[in-house]
Amino acid sequence: MSNELSAQLAPAAIPTTGRAVWLRSAGIVLAGSAFVALCANRALPLYFTPVPLTLGLPVFAQTPPLTFGMAHLFGPTGGYLLAYPIAAALISSLWRPTRRGFASAFWSAAAGNFVILSCGAVWLAALTHASVQSILAFSVLPFLPGDALKIAAASAIAAGYTRLRRPAA
Repeated sequence: MSNELSAQLAPAAIPTTGRAVWLRSAGIVLAGSAFVALCANRALPLYFTPVPLTLGLPVFAQTPPLTFGMAHLFGPTGGYLLAYPIAAALISSLWRPTRRGFASAFWSAAAGNFVILSCGAVWLAALTHASVQSILAFSVLPFLPGDALKIAAASAIAAGYTRLRRPAA
């Protein structure tokens, strides 16, 4: 195939600029948001902590004592919720300049998770005035195993997706 013909066909085959890329990106964001919203509506209350366990982000999941909507921002999960935009920006800024392999995805997500757990712990400490040891036991330690699994899974998905999208050399 001539260079001229391949140059004419390439933009149609793989959209790299303009409206097609924007629509594709918007679709990915919407699909991801819908998935997180579906996962977040299910909360498993833990008897030893006021912070529930959720599959996705605990964004306004109904938890005892039946808190709804904006009340979550002032309850025990408020610190976690308010930390999500900060963690997302941090993860993105750490991930983008890397080669986008599993290790860089893992450490980027781990740093974001550290921000979320730290903000959640500080918020819960301010709310309850409990000791540092109690705060760690209630708001950090119970979530570490599940978070490690989620970080590893998300890192594998991100690295695999990136590998699939790379053009063959």
